This record gives sequence, structure tokens and C-alpha cells, in this order.
Amino acid sequence: MPCTVYAFDAYGTLYDVHAAVARHRDAVGPQAAAISALWRVKQLEYTWIRTMTGTYRDFRALAAEALDYAAALNGGISADTRANLLAAYERLDAYPDVKTTLRALKERGLKTAILSNGTPAMLAAAADAAGIGDLLDATLSVDSLKCFKARREVYELVTTHFHVSPEDVSFQSTNRWDLAAGAHFGFRAVWINRTGAPPEYDDMSAAFTLPSLEPLAAFETLAAPGG
Repeated sequence: MPCTVYAFDAYGTLYDVHAAVARHRDAVGPQAAAISALWRVKQLEYTWIRTMTGTYRDFRALAAEALDYAAALNGGISADTRANLLAAYERLDAYPDVKTTLRALKERGLKTAILSNGTPAMLAAAADAAGIGDLLDATLSVDSLKCFKARREVYELVTTHFHVSPEDVSFQSTNRWDLAAGAHFGFRAVWINRTGAPPEYDDMSAAFTLPSLEPLAAFETLAAPGG
């Protein structure tokens, strides 16, 4: 049966997580790419450790801690640059396919939502910067649970909010580990593989693999799963 709810991961799927450093590349210096990559890796690592140990700190705090570590390991950055990077992370660039895809889904009468590790304030700022707030029926943050993905309770936020079953939800994520958890929960898992990464998590496979969000506008016409 066609899905009635389309839920999206935010960071990496709707928003470019490397946009903050890209905006301030000259100030960051020659290690900009290394800092940006490690900043992202440490953000995720910190969410997993905090969830496993039950010592929650919100994503805004962890993003700051992760930046400090990434910068320190790569020669450091100034206090002004640090402040500018953290401010930029609150209003990351959306990918070009985001607004048109969400609008097309809404025009088909489908429900749309963000399901994210970000705090409500971070997600509201990002949606405002991208101009997509009016294209979302819900913005669901793990902050209400005080734990992060990939806990089962996080994915339940979608089914509880919309009063639907997991099979009614199409879940889109660029992060393959996040998608694996969504698939395990029972969502139709759609991997937005923007970078051409190799497959993984074979036992929690994606129903579809797409290079961008754009095909979602006519998704129910796709012929066969696993493509």
C-alpha cells in the first residue's frame, strides 16, 4: 500500500552538514575539510555514547563539543570563528531538491515530517532559513525523549504523532545507520545516497536507494524495490 507519511532525517538528508565550514573556509584555514568531516563524525559518536550511558546532553551542546575536539586536533580555530561556525550550523544550507520535493508531496495530499536529533530550536531555525516550515506537518525532535537515534522510541515519535502504523511511513535518510534503524522499526526505508556510498547493513536493507530526493515526487510509480 502507498505510504501516507513521509518522514525525513534533517542533517545530511535535508541540510548540508558541511555548509557551515564551507561558509567560513578562509577563517578556518587549510584544515577546513578535515575539521568539517571530523566535526560530523564526533557529533554522531557523542550522541551514541550519551544514549548508551543515559547521560543526555542536547544536540546543540554536543555539536559544540564535537567542534572543539575537531578543531583542537587540527591546529585550532579562533573564538570568533568558533562562534561563527556554531551560528552557521543553526542555519545550514538546504539541498536544492528539498523544497521542490516537499511541495510536490504536499500537493499529493501526503503528510511530511522531520525526525531529527536536533533540538526544537535548531530545527526551527534551519527550516526558517530553508523556507520550508509551511511544507512540514510536524518537526519531531529526540529532545522530548532525552535520547538519540537509533533508539526505537525515536522512530515511534512518527507513528505516535500521526496515529499510523510503521508500514504507513516512508522514511528518508542519507545516514545509512539511521535508515537501518528505521527499516528495523518497520518503516519503508529510502536511502538518499547523495555520495554514492557502498551498501551496508544487509539485514536491515533499504527498500529503495535514490541519488537524491527528487524521485520522491512520483515515488509510488517506481517499479521494483531494491533499486
